[in-house]
Amino acid sequence: MSLRNPLFFLLTACALLLLWAYAPGLHGSFLFDDFANLPALGTTGPVDTWPTFWRYLTSGTADPTGRPLTLLTFLLDAHDWPADPFPFKRTNLILHLLNGGLLYLLLAQLSRLLDHGKRQSQTAALTGSALWVLHPLLVSTTLYIVQREAMLPTTCTLAGLLLWLHGRSLLIRGNTTAGLTWGVLGLGSFTVLGVLAKANGALLPLFALLIEAIVLAPRHPVPAGGSRQAHRFTLFAFGIIPAAAILGYLFWIGLNGVLAGGPVGIRPWSIGQRLLTEPRVLLDYLQLLWLPRPFSSGLFNDQYVASTTWWQPATTLPAMLSVLGLIGLAWWQRRRYPALALAILFYFAGQLLESTSISLELYFEHRNYLPALLMFWPLGLWLADTRSLRLFKYTLMLVLPLGLAWMTHARAELWGNVHSQALLWARINPDSARAQTNAAQIEMQAGRPEAAIQRLEKLLATQPDQVQLAFNLIGARCMTGGVQAADLAAARTAMQGTPNTGALFAHWFDRTLPVALSGRCPGLTTQDLQELIDTGLKNPKLSAAGRQQDLTYMRGKIALAHGQPDTALADFIHALDLQVRPGMALQAAATLGAAGYPAHGLRLLDHYEIVSGNAMKPGFGMPWLHAWVLEHQHYWQHEMDHLRSQLTLDAKAGSVNTSSQSSRPDTPD
Repeated sequence: MSLRNPLFFLLTACALLLLWAYAPGLHGSFLFDDFANLPALGTTGPVDTWPTFWRYLTSGTADPTGRPLTLLTFLLDAHDWPADPFPFKRTNLILHLLNGGLLYLLLAQLSRLLDHGKRQSQTAALTGSALWVLHPLLVSTTLYIVQREAMLPTTCTLAGLLLWLHGRSLLIRGNTTAGLTWGVLGLGSFTVLGVLAKANGALLPLFALLIEAIVLAPRHPVPAGGSRQAHRFTLFAFGIIPAAAILGYLFWIGLNGVLAGGPVGIRPWSIGQRLLTEPRVLLDYLQLLWLPRPFSSGLFNDQYVASTTWWQPATTLPAMLSVLGLIGLAWWQRRRYPALALAILFYFAGQLLESTSISLELYFEHRNYLPALLMFWPLGLWLADTRSLRLFKYTLMLVLPLGLAWMTHARAELWGNVHSQALLWARINPDSARAQTNAAQIEMQAGRPEAAIQRLEKLLATQPDQVQLAFNLIGARCMTGGVQAADLAAARTAMQGTPNTGALFAHWFDRTLPVALSGRCPGLTTQDLQELIDTGLKNPKLSAAGRQQDLTYMRGKIALAHGQPDTALADFIHALDLQVRPGMALQAAATLGAAGYPAHGLRLLDHYEIVSGNAMKPGFGMPWLHAWVLEHQHYWQHEMDHLRSQLTLDAKAGSVNTSSQSSRPDTPD
């Protein structure tokens, strides 16, 4: 492309506009799920050797694959944890810009395949890709570091479709071998790569089938002979079979979920209720796409109300009919309006994995990143046809990208200011426990615990089982002079009814135990923490072995803090027996040793050797491979031997107490 070509100038201007729009958000912080995923960079040490590299690359637990391709790209930004968020956000922005470029190429190709002229095709592709890449809704994907998991499957999908279309064009020209090679590379290899980034990559074959049915087959059939056979083989093996497998899987788990009824795991809704709810969610997404705004609900959508029946809420049935109507209308009009039909069907196909029967959370904005790729292409085609309303259309082609860029810039500024972001999201989501907790934590960090207390108490009154509200209320009270009996009672009530604490309670406990021991928070004692643990142990919703293990282990830490190593050892052993894991054994033994009881740590390691045959078996997929890597490297055995050696030396040195010494009567001088 010549540097004097107006198209080159427009593409460059669009790229610069994108960089300007996102620049304020590059200096934001880590958020929410970032802290659940990125610390893997340092879990087993800095990723600077091949053994640590393979341990890190196989450490993913999301999807059966563990998303290793996404984990691999994080190494571009850091090799250890904690890390600076700026390089991660910068890489995300570069990837977003790359996706915009690939989208331009795809839209230009599709426009030409619909027999539009070169100039109209290029203009439509530029407009459609610019409106997508500059859309403010995509900020919560691009600047949310962990959502590189959503961006990479998009890259693979775009690249895969482009390669497949190239291969198909070669087949039409009679070049069977090259056409088959490019087609298999596009649909086969890039589907695999996409899945290794996130499960959404598995939708590539379905997208190809839609393009084939709506755009290609009616206008550009592959001629008879070897080329047609190669084309049919590619579509069947790498298109129809994978797409049918996905649809069958979604139908199967949906049917089983509906027949089973009742809440799914920690979710407060059933699969049937989720299926009723998602059409409302999809219409909300479409409204945000076509009626964009500078600010939206952001990351915190736990307050979204699930549909319980066809009529509750009242929008449930109309939303369902609207979605089905759009899909049916698009398929019916695919011959007359192929671009519009493809954009609609592409969008709903892109939502299949995350907005149907899989029991994910109900609502997240980043789920629109891949599905919305073709969303603005039909508008671009209409604007590019300047035979009528020329001035009006040229004006829109200028105003729309600039307007979206302004809104994206405003939203990026918010993402670059953690304090303003938290307060605005809390205002937009008044019933979200996550949003209010996040805002309260920011207020406490800013030295405004009174504001945090007022915020937390207000929502806790209506959501008494939200432990995150109750625990943070105690933290805020500690900053204002002490905890009240009502605060502790509220925390116990929350522990009685919470469906899951995840890592929340463990992290809060680790921060709060030293405070209770030191007496820095009047009214809060280790006995209060013990009562919270005991309440959680009796909660039937926390009966899973993992939750019971966490709580029992915390109980042991309290005993250890009170100089009761025998009691602590008994709790640690009980916790280990609930879910035999080498990491748990190492943690408990090291905790005993660090507290001055190496002999007890050795006894715990001895117990692990006895029960290690009952160790948890790794799950299917990447967890199995990760366990194999650890075993092949003798990682756990090395860690056990090293800790045992250190504990033995400490015990022999006689520089620490043991349970027998602590119980021995004092000797006279």
